[in-house]
Amino acid sequence: MSADMRAVTAQSDRIGRHFARQNDVSGSDFHALLHVMVAETAGTPLTMAQLRQRMDVSPAAITYLVDRMIDAGHVRRESDPSDRRKARLRYEESGMELAHGFFQPLGSHLRAALAGLPDRDLFAAHRVFSAMITAMSTFEAEIAIPQAKPAKAPATASSDLS
Repeated sequence: MSADMRAVTAQSDRIGRHFARQNDVSGSDFHALLHVMVAETAGTPLTMAQLRQRMDVSPAAITYLVDRMIDAGHVRRESDPSDRRKARLRYEESGMELAHGFFQPLGSHLRAALAGLPDRDLFAAHRVFSAMITAMSTFEAEIAIPQAKPAKAPATASSDLS
């Protein structure tokens, strides 16, 4: 299953690169758009701080990236109804149309490929993917924890004499 997940990830990355090239979007912009879409599809739009965390870039870099995507008409900032100091990132209609136009044929291929599978298999596959995503998120949380670096021993005059 892990090999299958890696293969799906690699194929998805290749398709994403084609989308980026064909639509004059940088790789970083594409990954940001993907994060925004995944969050929006889940019903939990991202703030800039959350996108910055997912992209692992500086505050200045995420501001530049988001401003560029806004200027290109891909996303917009929207006030967070629960906290007006925060802004959520949402897909603009034109950005969504661009993505749908490119990825709709892939959706057709996927529907055709899965059409012969019984619903119980699809539900089982969904449970497998959910479990794998949870495991990957747990792993990411573990590796994202800043590790304390061992303190360097101060150099001493005696060590320089030996």
